[in-house]
Amino acid sequence: MTTTTIGYALFATRWLQAPLYFGLVAAQGVYVYKFFYELWTLLVRCVSGQATETYVMLAVLKLVDVVMIANLLIMVIVGGYETFVSRIGLQGHRDQPEWLSHVNSNVLKVKLATAIVGISSVHLLQMFVDVHHTSHHSLLWGTVIHMAFIASAAILAYMSGPMAALAAYRADHAPHKESRGQGTDAASSAASTEAVTAARSVPIPAQASAPHRADDAGTEARVRAAGFPARKLLEDFDEEHPRAFDRETVARLGKLDFVAARRNVVFVGPPGTGKTHLAVGLGVRACQAGHSVLFATAGEWAARLAGAKDAGRLAEELTALDEHALLIVDEVGYTPFDAETAALFFQLIAHRYERASLIVTSDRPLGRWDEIFGGPSALAMVDRLAHHAEVVRIDGDSYRMRRATTSAWAD
Repeated sequence: MTTTTIGYALFATRWLQAPLYFGLVAAQGVYVYKFFYELWTLLVRCVSGQATETYVMLAVLKLVDVVMIANLLIMVIVGGYETFVSRIGLQGHRDQPEWLSHVNSNVLKVKLATAIVGISSVHLLQMFVDVHHTSHHSLLWGTVIHMAFIASAAILAYMSGPMAALAAYRADHAPHKESRGQGTDAASSAASTEAVTAARSVPIPAQASAPHRADDAGTEARVRAAGFPARKLLEDFDEEHPRAFDRETVARLGKLDFVAARRNVVFVGPPGTGKTHLAVGLGVRACQAGHSVLFATAGEWAARLAGAKDAGRLAEELTALDEHALLIVDEVGYTPFDAETAALFFQLIAHRYERASLIVTSDRPLGRWDEIFGGPSALAMVDRLAHHAEVVRIDGDSYRMRRATTSAWAD
């Protein structure tokens, strides 16, 4: 008990840093004043005809320098506070910077190092522009210091990037080699393992991995609770099979920024092209990043929502689902739904609109969802689902049919 109390007390001391960040906010104000002072001086001299070309260039570089230092301050203030003091609840904010959703100490160090390199570049350029008034000694040491900044940033990027990604990749693969696959059942998992062994698949690079990894026990608990039909990894997706596949989009989705921004993902394509594999792969990665995920087919979601409505607790069920940062709705379109069920799906999508993320897989594009859902709610449902969504189209033949045909010829 004493040890726990001491630990909480020490952890609470992080709030001593909060005034430091407010001090940096005041420094940001000083740079705002300096920027407009320099800008006013430049305008006055230009209007009065006292500004030479060299002066204008140096003045503009000075303004750029001030802006870059202000940007550096913003990264330190927001990223440092988020990393070392307390989380900032910006999820879903339309102006949330992309780097904040996956900020950690390594990311922050690399971004700061690159910002310092940029500032150093501007300073060095100022020296060369005003070379007639700069000593050779200053030029030499300015160049040496700039190269030292570049080397330091390169070393930090190397240590924080590929090495961390490799560790995350190994953590994903080591305990789960038996569960690689692309289909939606255990047989297709085993088949995909053979494909990986035969070097047929080209895995999505580990750099696409989410930088945050929760503890193994917590990750496994979230994966089990999600209800995935099998454990799939994005790295094991056979990218050579589909005729059309947006690899870059899927790699970007693998960073999980869409979860933090409460956006949606829709995978569209014929049966057997790997839509479920990609959806589960993103779901597993979300579990690894500490998010709660829930997977079910469209039919299972329909039964769950209908049961909640019959019990008079549909509103409570939708609220309870808010605990899950990501819901996966698989196989939309394989079974048509009546108007009443369509209304239930509309309520699910409308309730999560700009509140939490959905991943949907379907064999039909959103423009044809009126063929799946009866009643007038299909159009409104698609409108809300697609408004903040990344739609990924996958074209090709069925992966399972290809394997069945290959086995038949082999026999």
